[in-house]
Amino acid sequence: MNTMKTFCKVKGAYGGEFVEKEIPHCGDDQVLIKVVATSICGTDVHIYQWDDWAQSRIPVPQTMGHEFVGKIVEVGKFVSGYSVGETVAAETHIVCNTCEFCMNNQMHICEQTKVLGVDIDGAFAEYIAIPAQNAIKVNPKKAPEFLSILEPLGNAVHTINSTSVKDKTVAIVGCGPIGLMAIDVAKAYGAKAVYALEVNEYRLHKAIELGADAIINPLKENAVKKIMELTNHKGVDVVCEMSGKDSAIIEAFKYIKAGGHYAMLGVPATHVTLNIATDIVFKGITIAGITGRRMFETWDQVSQLVDADRLHLDKIVTHKINFEEIEEGIHLMESGNCGKVVVLMEGVNNE
Repeated sequence: MNTMKTFCKVKGAYGGEFVEKEIPHCGDDQVLIKVVATSICGTDVHIYQWDDWAQSRIPVPQTMGHEFVGKIVEVGKFVSGYSVGETVAAETHIVCNTCEFCMNNQMHICEQTKVLGVDIDGAFAEYIAIPAQNAIKVNPKKAPEFLSILEPLGNAVHTINSTSVKDKTVAIVGCGPIGLMAIDVAKAYGAKAVYALEVNEYRLHKAIELGADAIINPLKENAVKKIMELTNHKGVDVVCEMSGKDSAIIEAFKYIKAGGHYAMLGVPATHVTLNIATDIVFKGITIAGITGRRMFETWDQVSQLVDADRLHLDKIVTHKINFEEIEEGIHLMESGNCGKVVVLMEGVNNE
């Protein structure tokens, strides 16, 4: 049998469809992977909804999905260091290896980056072929639902590690799945206190489960006033902006401490107007733009955390579903009443 089931963006409209496609050819510098588990990302939801960003970026038709774990079933003839049967996750940014940034250990901002499931066919499929360079060996003893979320976990680790959070106060703004992961990572790295800001009550409860020292719903209380009270009116040392909400981005500049560190992962839909003089220059803060994961330093950090059982991935993965239920999973993500939703390709064991 040379075909496989995939879930694709077939047309420029809300939704997606299951499509039979040929199993991809394993190129000379690639590995062919049988997907064991794949998780649903907010990016997949944007593509499914066919919002303005998706319309400007996504070629149609295309297989969706990019967060996954699987087993190697074929190795290209020029590939060394990988064997059939090994368990791998994937660095989803396919880079050129020749531009200025790749040559200077900044592959995460390669100017020719192509992203799985965004620019090229992705992982909502039974098989996927990727450059061997992008195949990350992972611990096969860990549950596949946890290994499938290492890529977004890398976003959280990259964000937290853009500065040292040890013995510092940290505000996590936006507690979607990556924000929840960031709470867990910040605590693992020794943050003195972590404050979670989120408007969804389900996710605020998850933040408490993951060890947040205080939760703040900006729709119900003044976030600036609350954080200043919690920090002896100094503000937080570190802000990790995960929401991409204009008002949340602006507000965080009011409660970050002078000399603080502002890590920005969330992507706003529109331009944001800031008071650069008062909120940035005169406060002497540092702003770090976070994209993807540092290749491949972040992956080493992720592996260390996971292998040492320093995280609580069982609290972050809230739903496991079958491949046939993937649209239900996307709708669950749309509701916001979930953590990570993982698709187990061989089915969920309900025993």
